[in-house]
Amino acid sequence: MRTRDAILPDAEQIHRLISAHFETGTLLPRSFAEICENIRDFVVAEDKGRIVGCGALHLYGLHLAEIRSIMVDSASQGKGAGLLLVKSLLRRAEKQRVSSVCLFTRIPDFFARLGFSVTTRDDIPDKLYKDCCACPKLHCCDEVAMVRGALPDFAILRQPMSALVKLEA
Repeated sequence: MRTRDAILPDAEQIHRLISAHFETGTLLPRSFAEICENIRDFVVAEDKGRIVGCGALHLYGLHLAEIRSIMVDSASQGKGAGLLLVKSLLRRAEKQRVSSVCLFTRIPDFFARLGFSVTTRDDIPDKLYKDCCACPKLHCCDEVAMVRGALPDFAILRQPMSALVKLEA
């Protein structure tokens, strides 16, 4: 098993892999066009030439990146693909000299073993502003916010999430 940078012809397989989890709310919906536009963010895990997993690193700036759209197909889970993907994405963040990497997950123990710590959503407002505001689970989110590295003291959005929610009301 190995990881590699995704290329545009992989977009269809990546979309198929992650779209199966949109309805359950495990992953935020990503259109095929959005995956194509952001293909350079993706890494894929291959086993015997077949894509068995994917993940993306979204850059907000030097202060923060987010690991997102991590998915390993059910037949390949437990074989190390997720670990390979996360390590590959962390190397990308390091190469870009990003000081902090965040993610939202339902499996915090897995990410804690890789150096991530639980944080509050308000500590990573860039993510909240980009995705959470439009999420149907905004007020009933069951994901754990985690971060690796020093929490950024700079953010695109400087208001706490509670203020943003009041603005929408």
